[in-house]
Amino acid sequence: MIIKISGLSDDVHDFVFEEKIEKLELKEPFFGNYVAKIELKKFHNQIILNSDIYTTAAFECDRCGADFKTNLQNKFQIAYLFGNYSEENNLENVVYLPSDTDKINLFTELRDYALLSIPMKKLCREDCKGLCYNCGKNLNEGACDCDKQQADPRWQPLIELKKKMNIN
Repeated sequence: MIIKISGLSDDVHDFVFEEKIEKLELKEPFFGNYVAKIELKKFHNQIILNSDIYTTAAFECDRCGADFKTNLQNKFQIAYLFGNYSEENNLENVVYLPSDTDKINLFTELRDYALLSIPMKKLCREDCKGLCYNCGKNLNEGACDCDKQQADPRWQPLIELKKKMNIN
């Protein structure tokens, strides 16, 4: 996760890191290895770093409750500028480096972007049907025998809202 930049020529350089996810101090839901593909463009006074990080994770589906494993990916870009930090140049994804810097440590960035790859809504599959609101059967496994007209009265306000919004 450390890239030595002092001996690099002004050009495009590619790096690949593949290590156990624990190296990023990540635990559940992550498991296995992570892969970080780095493209580093070095110029006289700046470095542009483009990265893709790939991880695997295990979740519980937010709709049906089934356990599933999935591959996650995230991309990020950071510009490293050689020189002194200035309050007026406070930009996102811009890091100021002293001119004598000889290496870049990507630990924090890789860890943060791996965490940001976790989806807000975790679904076992895109078209997950969820659970029957009456009997609780997983509708991905087949239809249930419930009388759809006779829903639990606690769901009635949501059913009415659904009818108003014309959602099937």
